[in-house]
Amino acid sequence: MQALPITWVDNEAALDKCCEALAQCEVLAVDTEFRRETTFHAIPALVQLSDGEHVWLIDPLALETSEPLQRLFGREGPLKLIHACSEDLEVLQQWVGVLPEPLIDTQHAQALCSDNAAMGYQRLVAERLDIELEKDATRSDWLARPLSERQCRYAALDVLYLPRIWAQQRQQLETLGRLEWLESDCQRLIDTAREHDDYADYFRRNRNAWKLSPVALAAYQRLCQWREQQARARDIPRNWLAADRVLLAIAEKMPRHKAELAAVDELRPAVIKRDGATLLALVADARDDTTPLPGVLSPVTPHYRSLLKRLKGAVQRRAEALGISPEVLASRRDIERFIQADNDGSVAQTSLGSWRGELLDAELRQVIQQDNAHD
Repeated sequence: MQALPITWVDNEAALDKCCEALAQCEVLAVDTEFRRETTFHAIPALVQLSDGEHVWLIDPLALETSEPLQRLFGREGPLKLIHACSEDLEVLQQWVGVLPEPLIDTQHAQALCSDNAAMGYQRLVAERLDIELEKDATRSDWLARPLSERQCRYAALDVLYLPRIWAQQRQQLETLGRLEWLESDCQRLIDTAREHDDYADYFRRNRNAWKLSPVALAAYQRLCQWREQQARARDIPRNWLAADRVLLAIAEKMPRHKAELAAVDELRPAVIKRDGATLLALVADARDDTTPLPGVLSPVTPHYRSLLKRLKGAVQRRAEALGISPEVLASRRDIERFIQADNDGSVAQTSLGSWRGELLDAELRQVIQQDNAHD
């Protein structure tokens, strides 16, 4: 097994040297390892950095972040490369204290270069560089110390090749005229991670929410919002408070007192004891609201299915012309948002945003207008 140029960083002096060595590089490949089985927030276990020649493995269990590291990850530092960055952004924001800017997500870059919407790192390295990577350390205990040589090698290889891959992707995207698309999308990832979310729309993720009456839907919204806030505040998995189906059952029953709340299947007694009064107050607030939420459209009606099919067809045709996956242009949730907006009378203000909106908004609205004309 070929030795890799790896430096283990577990003290302030080594971290300062690492930051100094990387401060002037053009691109910085980044990855993280973490654990979150019993917590809501990920526990940082390792931060990997590479300039494409050397790899630094930073131990967040032994170190706190530093000003040089924050400058390295900030806008004054080099371009950061991360593959499938969503969870890494959370870990880095939590431990480093800043989000990595400017940023390129190489998985997203590949999605704009090909018809694969979510290519994994192992396959990307194989296709771009003709190098086969082992994945036998994927499920390692990254909080264990010391890490094994195999773990360190696996972690190092997760960043070592990203600068070479990005060089290929950048050239291809410039040729296709899509580099600005990618930069816009990656900045949106950063902006979304930075934004404060009150979780008021989380309830829409449940595909059974359409079964609820408007008042029950308003209760479900409040229950979901409460759970999201409390899971983060208590740092526990959201299902340890209550699963989606349990919150949906509470909203369906609209309980008025603890005896009715206790009759909800799978709602644990410990939750009723600690949070029962809060849950009942949320339900009562929804019941007393004079402007309950409008109902969510049923996805099983013939009209809904027909319109969804036609909108997906429009996205499919445009994606085929571009040579990319339809999901990259518009997810099912994006398309359903247009259908819901049409029902609410706000489709004219609904947009996919950025370059996607320029490509598809008018076409999707036309499909809806034609459908309405035939009704």
